[in-house]
Amino acid sequence: MTYVKGLKCRECEREYPKEAIYTCEFCFGSLEVVYDYDAVKQNLTKEIILSRPKNHWRYRELLPIDGEPKSGFDTGYTPLVEARNLAKRLGVSELYIKDDSVNHPTLSFKDRVVSVAVSKAIEFGFDTVACASTGNLANSVAAQAALANLNSFIFIPANLELTKVTGTLVYAPHVIAVEGNYDQVNRLCVEIASSYDWAFVNINIRPYYGEGSKTFGHEIAEQLGWRAPQHIIVPVAGGSLITKIWKGLKEFEKIGLIGKVDTKIYAAQPAGCNPVVAAIKENSDWVKPVEPNTIAKSLAIGNPADGYYAFNVVKESGGWAEDVTDEEIIEGIKLLAETQGIFTETAGGVTVAVAKKLIEQGRIPRDESIVISITGNGLKTQEALSGKISAPITIPPNFVVFKEVLN
Repeated sequence: MTYVKGLKCRECEREYPKEAIYTCEFCFGSLEVVYDYDAVKQNLTKEIILSRPKNHWRYRELLPIDGEPKSGFDTGYTPLVEARNLAKRLGVSELYIKDDSVNHPTLSFKDRVVSVAVSKAIEFGFDTVACASTGNLANSVAAQAALANLNSFIFIPANLELTKVTGTLVYAPHVIAVEGNYDQVNRLCVEIASSYDWAFVNINIRPYYGEGSKTFGHEIAEQLGWRAPQHIIVPVAGGSLITKIWKGLKEFEKIGLIGKVDTKIYAAQPAGCNPVVAAIKENSDWVKPVEPNTIAKSLAIGNPADGYYAFNVVKESGGWAEDVTDEEIIEGIKLLAETQGIFTETAGGVTVAVAKKLIEQGRIPRDESIVISITGNGLKTQEALSGKISAPITIPPNFVVFKEVLN
């Protein structure tokens, strides 16, 4: 049984059927999936969720597929870590890490959205999936296309981290490295999508694809004992994740799984690519595009597709936004590793550093529940730490020398 009623324009609210479309033909607004929440409320209870396998399909009534899932059978339900050591370092009482750096199969939150996109692409009858990506999406599309026996075309900026390129090529997709930044790659993909009958996960399948991110928020609420935290810090690139975490929490409230959501949402960006943060600080709903220049390449989207909606979520929730320098990003990565034993990529360094800054500013109280979103694994961006961490001490195989070094 499907609970999806169709698509609706986020601007003019014109309704559309369930098809591979992503923009309103009247006002060119983006489209969003609409559900029959009354029916969902009757068929999705805490008991049903708890009886299901620990993957993100445990919330399938709130995901936009009509049949059985085709991918992502081991995706999601990642740890919500009570970060006592980091809490002590930051001087707060209740701090959690939502750790998608161990998500299956490619160690980022993108595995959630891609499993939904691949399942939907197969439902629509596509035999080829494609994407524009800053790295994590490329890894996940290539991996899950291989699992589903689909062809895949991956378009990336030519200067992407080598580790992420390798983590895509290993699945044997068609990888096209474009000499330009992500925004230029994405514009090229929009042209290609209009000429080829492919399922571009973040273009013509985008309304369905983005819904997978809601499960990040669903899981936080379930893992906290069916309650929403008071504060969540979220990295912002295209702006979809932050809007979907908010949507996921509000859905749980709507169908009665949790009480009133009183969560403040905070946008975290690198200073070298901070269009959403700048708009929030200026209180301007015009998210002005910027030219990215940051080590956090997974967040290097200068013209975020959902930037306006990310702005609205932060404002609606009563949250705030902050950016951090490349140096602060590195310190954030190291701080999380040294305190909690979690190695995050540069995007996670952004959220940790922003959380630290917001706490120090007093914008986030020290005695309330806080969740830091970690969306990718540090093994993917090791280059960023080159020269920033200590080197090993090299000695001959001699006990006397070891004792001298130890002393």
